[in-house]
Amino acid sequence: MNDGPANTRTAVIRDAGDAAGLIDTLKRLSGRANWIWFLALAGLFLDAYSNAALGAGLSPMVKQLDLSPTEVGVLTAMAPAIAIVSNPFGGWLAARVGRVRPLLITKVVFAVGALLTAAGSDFQTVFAGRGLVGIAYGMDFAVAMALLAEYTPASLKGRLNFWQGVWYTATTVNLLLTLAFYRFDVGADIWRWSVGSSAVFALALLALQLAFLVESPTWLASKGRLSEAAANLRRMYGFAAEAGEREPGQAGGTARPVGLGDAGVLFRAPYLPRTVLSTVISLTQAMQYFAVGWYLPVISLELFGEEFEKATLGSMAFNAVGIVGGCLSAYAGRRLGLRVSSMAGYAMVFVALLVMGATFKELPVAIAALLPVVFIFCHSAGPGPNGKSIAALSYRSDIRTLGTGVTGMLGSLGSVAGLYLFPQLQAGIGVGGSLMALSVVPLVGLLTCVAIKWDPTRVAVNLEEEAIRLQPRTPVSA
Repeated sequence: MNDGPANTRTAVIRDAGDAAGLIDTLKRLSGRANWIWFLALAGLFLDAYSNAALGAGLSPMVKQLDLSPTEVGVLTAMAPAIAIVSNPFGGWLAARVGRVRPLLITKVVFAVGALLTAAGSDFQTVFAGRGLVGIAYGMDFAVAMALLAEYTPASLKGRLNFWQGVWYTATTVNLLLTLAFYRFDVGADIWRWSVGSSAVFALALLALQLAFLVESPTWLASKGRLSEAAANLRRMYGFAAEAGEREPGQAGGTARPVGLGDAGVLFRAPYLPRTVLSTVISLTQAMQYFAVGWYLPVISLELFGEEFEKATLGSMAFNAVGIVGGCLSAYAGRRLGLRVSSMAGYAMVFVALLVMGATFKELPVAIAALLPVVFIFCHSAGPGPNGKSIAALSYRSDIRTLGTGVTGMLGSLGSVAGLYLFPQLQAGIGVGGSLMALSVVPLVGLLTCVAIKWDPTRVAVNLEEEAIRLQPRTPVSA
């Protein structure tokens, strides 16, 4: 089923290092393992789709519900704002109960939140629905990235960056469906169709993940559930694996439950540089994307005119570039490494923002439209996916979801800052001036990548064995 010598002999699983090491013997994923990997990735499609659903029909919703500018700002920033809290909460929950159960819970919350939002007749109801979506979004992203990292062999680490291509695909699909709803002449209710369609995706994905997802063998082994870990290695990868017994006094026995208080380990050796790098990349890329990328419909209106269809098609074209860049980010991460590809992307985004700001509305439309294309491509192929991917690949299994949760929390903070900051700057100094001011964001990301040399795709280390070697843990006595 999969390439790797371990398929031809019985492997004994005594700890998380054995489980992770066995998965790392694979050179590719195929068959059932590949299907399950992409099914876990599909959850990120829902995250992006739900995040974009409100933006596509924002103008009709504002008119229909007679929302004030403050209420509009609250609703647009609601999901990432709630995710500031739900990201680390999701990481904590997944560290205690596993990866799969929180992912299934989030699909239910997504569906309820989307339906409540779509049915809303006033600000309070839509507010409550978007709050539920924010809870699900934050939890799902933190847990899914950790699970994908634990499913993925070392030789395919760069594959995690495919989540960026999935993000832009989801955004484009949402815009396409919104355009289709517009053609069916649903009128001012177009935002309800856009938001409500995410509930359909959530329920379909719930059914598939409930039927096919496999709990992380590495996490199971880290909890001392060796028989279950061996069974899941057989089920997902086809390994001939069986549970062994720990040697007396062996480090890494059944650990106490991980709590939010354990997040302090992320800021101590050897994890501090990894945490700083992943969180700064996550913060800055989210800020630049949500300041510019999320407002591409606004920029499209400026470039292509006030017609809804033209502006939507312009946004779809920009997001299609993101799909290409996001898919290429996996290749760039494998060839250049996650850190260097982030540096290259930041440098190009920095230049694009300066030029875009300095020449906004002064260049011919055909040339001016190329600048957002450069921005989206370099963002999605470079730093866009790398903060979350670095976090997912930098920690041992028992604290991995805490790491992705903290990184996601700061990424959500960057999202909120971008959503809030761009309109304020736009109102004060115009679109062109605000784009130039925001160029400082990729510059900070670039300098951080220059200063911190860590890159999980460029080091050959079993993180579970590293934890035992550098920070031995003794079993909790009964």
